[in-house]
Amino acid sequence: MQPEENTRQKSIKQLTARQQSWQMLKFTLFSASAGVIQAASFTLFKEVFSFPYWLGYGIALVLSVLWNFTFNRRYTFRSVENISKAMMLVFLYYLVFTPLSIWWGAALTGAGWNEYIVLGGTMLINFVTEYLFQRFVVYRYTVDTNELAKRAQEKENCVEDEE
Repeated sequence: MQPEENTRQKSIKQLTARQQSWQMLKFTLFSASAGVIQAASFTLFKEVFSFPYWLGYGIALVLSVLWNFTFNRRYTFRSVENISKAMMLVFLYYLVFTPLSIWWGAALTGAGWNEYIVLGGTMLINFVTEYLFQRFVVYRYTVDTNELAKRAQEKENCVEDEE
């Protein structure tokens, strides 16, 4: 006998416009906080330790990814997705994104572009592509499945019942 999860058809949760907007706002705010961590640590590595662009960027990126993953899993996507599986999928995203962004970052800074402009542009590309990847790959079947989401749904149902 197969578990219920395997027998029912999985589908990507459809969000209302309000839910989608709220999810995108939370992702933006958590990404902004991760961006502060990334920019601050990059600046520390560049200005204090004189790391080359690629090394300072790489370490700063790892710090921001760990922060962002933790908060977005719990609060933005409110997912019960297995942490190891979700982190592995995020790792696969960064397995592609990181070498590409280090390559174009080194190429652009080597061509005389300002390192902070390159970092800002790279962070913007990362923000957009990571949201899409997490929403439609990592958490596609598990959005709003954790206890926070269940409590919010119960609260919403109680309000609807009272009306």
